Amino acid sequence: MSNIIFVRERRKVEKGEKRPRFRVVGTIGDIRIVAEHMRKCELDEIAKVSGTQVVFLSSDGEGKEGMKKGD
Repeated sequence: MSNIIFVRERRKVEKGEKRPRFRVVGTIGDIRIVAEHMRKCELDEIAKVSGTQVVFLSSDGEGKEGMKKGD
């Protein structure tokens, strides 16, 4: 089984900010990530060195905690 890292964009970080833009949601396989927030260059380097696939999860961008606005 190959290793996979699932990440999504953080909601409170805008483009151009000096903060990590991605949040690690979970992993599959024999890999463990200690940091919660990472930069794309860090994810790419980890994937290259460990032979891991990075999956970027999409977000609908609406609402909070799974609730859409107006519900």
